Amino acid sequence: MTSRRQKILIGLAIAFVACLFVLGFFVGAAVYGFKAARRAGNETATIQNMKTIAAIEVQYFSIHNRTFATLDQLVKEQMLSSKFAGNPPVADGYVLSLKLTGKTDPGSSYTLYGDPLDDDY
Repeated sequence: MTSRRQKILIGLAIAFVACLFVLGFFVGAAVYGFKAARRAGNETATIQNMKTIAAIEVQYFSIHNRTFATLDQLVKEQMLSSKFAGNPPVADGYVLSLKLTGKTDPGSSYTLYGDPLDDDY
């Protein structure tokens, strides 16, 4: 037989384990929510970055004999900030890549990609 004191200790131990379980659940939900919010913010920032790059490419195209530029060229001419420098540049959790293409002249068109840095996205 168990004494009254042992029953109380067992009850407290069970309550403690139950509290840990509930606390773990809430912490897990908070981490998931934080990651989702960070991912959404990075996606929004990357869309804006890509719109900015597209607008700068239009400016470059009209000034430089109807050719487009690489990201490094745009940074070198100070049309883009240094956050887009690098090979490949990483901005706001995304790897950006800009490929110049064209049938007649390399640089007569471009393709801009934004790929998530981690598989977590």
